[in-house]
Amino acid sequence: MPTAKYQIIRKCKTCGNEFLAKTLDSWFCSHTCSAIASKRRIEEEKRQQRREEALKGIPSSKEMITILEAETLFDINKRTIYRLVKSGTITSVNAGVRQTLVSKTELMGMFPLRDKPLEKPKTLAKTYKMEPEDCYTIGEISKKFHLNDSTVYAHIRKYSIPTRQIGNYVYAPKEDIDKLYKDIKPL
Repeated sequence: MPTAKYQIIRKCKTCGNEFLAKTLDSWFCSHTCSAIASKRRIEEEKRQQRREEALKGIPSSKEMITILEAETLFDINKRTIYRLVKSGTITSVNAGVRQTLVSKTELMGMFPLRDKPLEKPKTLAKTYKMEPEDCYTIGEISKKFHLNDSTVYAHIRKYSIPTRQIGNYVYAPKEDIDKLYKDIKPL
């Protein structure tokens, strides 16, 4: 089996160590780092879901709110709220086991309310310039990045990069190709 003519050096998104990526979509140096990142992502999704549920149940006339409700309404960390309570900056009431209520009006004076509830930004469809001067041919990509034509075609299909055929030439946008192969260091 032929070997690749390039090396991709990346920084692990979990631990920060540099590593030699085996594929274009390798972002973690080991299975352990990948598992840690996956666990963090799942925990964050659960936390966001709990916040959204808490936000729906907060009546606007309520004067004293829980830490979770304050965290959701004002988009601040619960540690910050506990620090403010401990320093006496905001009024708080201990309402039982694991239930602390804080003054909503005092927090409103310190922090602005969240503009909108937790929503993910909508992505717009990307427009492409597919004129020959804004694109590479497959041969140009192969030559520039020291790859085989079949490898380039496989990457274009895998990453859904649009192509345009004019006569015998297949064109792909320079911007996407440069972004895809930015980490490649020729041997």
